[in-house]
Amino acid sequence: MKGLAIGQTASDTRTFTEQDLAEYVALAGVHKSAQSDIVPGPLLGAMFSCLLGTRLPGRGTNWLKQRFAFPAPAHVGEEITATVEIIRLRPEKDLVNLHTVCANPAGVIVCEGEALVMVKDLE
Repeated sequence: MKGLAIGQTASDTRTFTEQDLAEYVALAGVHKSAQSDIVPGPLLGAMFSCLLGTRLPGRGTNWLKQRFAFPAPAHVGEEITATVEIIRLRPEKDLVNLHTVCANPAGVIVCEGEALVMVKDLE
């Protein structure tokens, strides 16, 4: 767990488009929502996947558990910032707990939850 510390964060920003939603609908085989300007939860969750697998904790992260809540909708064309923050380190088990949150430019939280991942130092 070298280089990891409680309070450490990583963020990324993305704006979802109508094309992103169309590709999601085609890939997932789901029906397009009546509210076609709402970003589906799995696309927001994918922002966390990207951060956890590439930046914090990073490559080699094994996903164990994740929980999400969606207190407000995210809209197509709206800039969304995803942030992950380390809230607990358990080096004896190679586990890291992270708080996950997506917010729009007004600071409204559109997705919030937790992730539990396993990491191992590669020496």
